[in-house]
Amino acid sequence: MPSKFLDEARDPLIIAEGWMKDGKDVAIATVVETWGSAPRPVGSHLVIDAEGTFHGSVSGGCVEGAVISEALDVIGSGQPKMLEFGVADETAWQVGLSCGGKIRVYVERLG
Repeated sequence: MPSKFLDEARDPLIIAEGWMKDGKDVAIATVVETWGSAPRPVGSHLVIDAEGTFHGSVSGGCVEGAVISEALDVIGSGQPKMLEFGVADETAWQVGLSCGGKIRVYVERLG
């Protein structure tokens, strides 16, 4: 009978916990809503430290650069942000989300 095991070496939440234990400032980005064709499901995570190191994915690579940039602001300010990307947004083509979908990503500082 097959069983599923958590791959702790790749789990963004476990990686974020380790970074925090190492004294790093960390933000987490979470897909909270999707419409249409979205590359990652609700609940997907991207963790980012203050140096811009990141792990995980919220869009399969489409919007990670923009999310990382916003996460660095969140780490600095402590103020969470709700981000939305999609074809109706003029930034959609710039960040590569031209597949017809939209995603909403919540970014918050941990700790």
